[in-house]
Amino acid sequence: MEGTMMQDEDLGGPASKNVFSKAVARISQVCNVYQSWLDQWTPHVILRWAFAVFLIILFILRILLAQGWYIITYALGIYHLNLFIAFLTPKNDPAMDFDDADGPQLPTRSNEEFRPFIRRLPEFKFWYSVCKSTVVSLILTLFDFFNIPVFWPILVMYFITLMCLTMKRQIKHMIKYRYLPFTHGKPKYQNHIETTK
Repeated sequence: MEGTMMQDEDLGGPASKNVFSKAVARISQVCNVYQSWLDQWTPHVILRWAFAVFLIILFILRILLAQGWYIITYALGIYHLNLFIAFLTPKNDPAMDFDDADGPQLPTRSNEEFRPFIRRLPEFKFWYSVCKSTVVSLILTLFDFFNIPVFWPILVMYFITLMCLTMKRQIKHMIKYRYLPFTHGKPKYQNHIETTK
């Protein structure tokens, strides 16, 4: 019996399982710490976006000082534009309504019931995706393999054209379905309680 136990240990039986379970436990601990860090950042909207702007400025400085990685910059700009459009778009798009949409939808007439604006991409996920993509882009600029030579003014022109066309379409969509994805500037109704004497 002792011989079979020694053979199992020599072949990597229980010992290898122990190493694997320790590695899984360690990864789980790191994930829990990371998730708790994200949970602590959640209520601090201004600080989160200040951090995101700092990352973007750091990336822009890296690109300007290194004079390269324009394809990475273009891809990052397109990705951020797509995230912004998803942030501005309602979760249940009235243009895609085929009579079987689930969940609340935007009112299309003034006499319809008020329904809150629910974004396709929530603000926290928008911030998180912007930060992740900017950090990945910063890491990619450390490798010369990704520094593909291009004529960068054409990429700038493509990006500006794409941004103008996309934002024009989004603004027309907002006007057509009468929604405003921002809370700043919306009327606020207060509860007036009359006291009787």
